[in-house]
Amino acid sequence: MLFKKLILSLSTLFLVSFQVIYAEPVTIGDVEMGNDQKSEAFEQVRKKLGKWEGTMEQGLTGAVFNVSYEFELTSGGNTITETLVEDGVQMLTTYSDDDGELVIKHYCGLGTEPIFEVDELTGSMMSIKLDRSKSDLHAEHESFVTNMKWTIESKDSMSFENTVMLDGEPTTNKATINRVY
Repeated sequence: MLFKKLILSLSTLFLVSFQVIYAEPVTIGDVEMGNDQKSEAFEQVRKKLGKWEGTMEQGLTGAVFNVSYEFELTSGGNTITETLVEDGVQMLTTYSDDDGELVIKHYCGLGTEPIFEVDELTGSMMSIKLDRSKSDLHAEHESFVTNMKWTIESKDSMSFENTVMLDGEPTTNKATINRVY
């Protein structure tokens, strides 16, 4: 009996969440907010909604440390925020569409705020690169992330890589993460 109640509760929660995200228009006061069709890249990021945890190997030193990434839908379904924690350092990345193109803004622990564009997209992989037209970062005097890549292995596991420019030299970090919820 308890199992049936749990299944019914989870089914109801899923149905309500699905309707809120996909069917019901978002209104504030009496004004309906825009919720245009999203780009294929936005939908790829949406697959990652939830919390992910694992470990990352730092390319520069070989150190291995804990990481977590939490993807949440916000702004009436128009933005996805990613709160990431790498070795205890919390950062934020936002994903939103601008005229049908995914724009990614990363608020980095290095003190820089690179803006990215989609470089490559498949059904299970997305890579992004620094959008030089929107990011005025210079390797000779700034450290910043230049590329990121996610490969979905299954609905509950993925790999993640990022390339970081540190003191003018690129280094690549690699993580394996699993879905917590």
